[in-house]
Amino acid sequence: MSASTDTALSATSPDRATLRRLLDAPHEEVRDKVRERLCDLELPPTAERAAMDHATYREQVLSWARQLSAGRATGLGFPTEYGGGGDFTGSLAAFETLAMGDLSLLVKSGVQFGLFAGAIHQLGTTHHHERYLPDALTLELPGCFAMTETGHGSNVQALETTATYDPDADQLVIHTPTRSGRKDYIGNAAEHGRLAVVFAQLEVGGEGHGVHAILVPIRDAAGRARPGVTIEDCGPKAGLNGVDNGRLAFGQVRVPREALLDRFGRITEDGEYESPIEDDDRRFFTMLGTLVQGRVSIAGAGGTAAKTALAIAVRYAERRRQFGPPGTDDEVLLLDYRAHQRRLLPRLARSYALHAVQQELVAWMGESFGPDSDPFDDRRELEAAAAGVKVAATWHATDTIQTCREACGGAGYLAENQLTMLRADTDVFATFEGDNTVLLQLVAKGLLTGYRDQFGDLDPLGMVRFVAEGVWDTVVEKTSARQLVERLVDAVPTRDDDAGLLDREYQVELLRWREEHLLAGAARRLKRGIDDGADPFEVFNDCQDHVLTAARAQIERRLLEAFDGVVRRCEDMQTREVLDRLCSLHALAEIERDRGWFQEHGRLSGERSKSIITTVNRLCEQLRPHAGALVDGFGIPEQLLDAEILGAG
Repeated sequence: MSASTDTALSATSPDRATLRRLLDAPHEEVRDKVRERLCDLELPPTAERAAMDHATYREQVLSWARQLSAGRATGLGFPTEYGGGGDFTGSLAAFETLAMGDLSLLVKSGVQFGLFAGAIHQLGTTHHHERYLPDALTLELPGCFAMTETGHGSNVQALETTATYDPDADQLVIHTPTRSGRKDYIGNAAEHGRLAVVFAQLEVGGEGHGVHAILVPIRDAAGRARPGVTIEDCGPKAGLNGVDNGRLAFGQVRVPREALLDRFGRITEDGEYESPIEDDDRRFFTMLGTLVQGRVSIAGAGGTAAKTALAIAVRYAERRRQFGPPGTDDEVLLLDYRAHQRRLLPRLARSYALHAVQQELVAWMGESFGPDSDPFDDRRELEAAAAGVKVAATWHATDTIQTCREACGGAGYLAENQLTMLRADTDVFATFEGDNTVLLQLVAKGLLTGYRDQFGDLDPLGMVRFVAEGVWDTVVEKTSARQLVERLVDAVPTRDDDAGLLDREYQVELLRWREEHLLAGAARRLKRGIDDGADPFEVFNDCQDHVLTAARAQIERRLLEAFDGVVRRCEDMQTREVLDRLCSLHALAEIERDRGWFQEHGRLSGERSKSIITTVNRLCEQLRPHAGALVDGFGIPEQLLDAEILGAG
């Protein structure tokens, strides 16, 4: 049980080095090296970068990416025999830390080393690795990851691009049949890419085998488009203009049979298709499961961008004065105002929670993609978890950066203070590597099925039918209303004060109860619709809001549990006490946000709901003296915390 809010915190702030070690673990050396490499780049001030024309900015970002690759800061996750560092989880921590610098550089590096080289590594076999990875990791071979199409983003299984095997020529013919089938928003495509990993519908001997990845040259060494390849520039974007996003279309482009990345499906010398996974759907989801690191990486990068914004806004609020008590000439620091504390401190707490769950996710990735892992293992639970964290982290980044911009007033609107560029550059995080709302459905699907094998790869309509055929009984067995209520009888205090509000078990159980209640209700609605003979699509569509809310509830419970784990691991008692209060602020701010729902469902009385508001205020007051130390714990180098308002007296 946490201490009462009436117990004063020590006036001495937690040790910044202790906080940093806690957040950097277990990759302290990797993160420090990335910080050092970023500082060595001597990035121009934000305002100067924002004013660059697109061509100059793109070339500058390419130059920075080459410098990083020369310093071996980008290939950490690849095998040493191809020039990598052999540290997969370290590479995820490195990418997260890279977001402390220029975000166009981050995305450029993510495309080249995470998506392009990552796809070759995860989907190809030894001959692909030997031929392409060494040059990809040094940026001698700039590449693209060409999955998204103009008409098909999240629905990858419905891609229109075709790859048809010609047995006479022993070649694959890559073709874009319609305008909606062109590859769109492809990083590195507009100017720098020479080879693309193209996802297409594979057809061999007149039979379709679903989406596969094929290596297709798109430019020659002089930078000219290859015959049959049409390249367009996507043009100016709201942000990330140092990245050359482009469109690709293919007119009967021929590549050798060996260009197929064949780890999960190959064409033999006799022209026959074979795969260790017979079912097309299972093969498709197994292939995509190997690329889950993209979502994990974007989640970490979004979290880092939010930390940068908070570091700027909190520091500014500790020096900027405004108004003051009537009848005096004194002005009050912004962060001494309760309203300002409420804007920044709950979001600071949430950043710590997201960092904690990201650490858990990276460790899980290490287990699933380590040297002894089986590439054919079912990774759907990991994929759903990664989807949930990516949703939470990127929406948090959007919300937090905007709030920090407003909290800095007119100064926050100036390019020289970084916040507007952060806001523009991270806006797309909510829709790339999976649209957040679509990813929530993936989370919900995992919840409804308990990851049962027979449900695995079904689409939303299949999910509805499966619920009707038996998953409902499983859900009810696990989360019956009586069980849910009984679990909270002892955990929910009846007194109308703040007693027990800081009890971590109470906080977790309340969020778990919400998750399970929403899950059972969603399953009940789906089954009732099917039992009534309604159209499956209409049943799912009618319940979609309910399903997505259940997914969000599961994510919030995981965040709190992960943050609590960090608190428990902290050995320095003074730091632990501050983190414990910060964790309670995170939990109670979430409960406060949804207190109407908890009251509607009998979990909070009116008086207790008011007590939560009071407790959040008190926690903000207690944590206010430690806010500076908490943002310093993020370890963002002063050289990268580029904001003129922090240099003002």
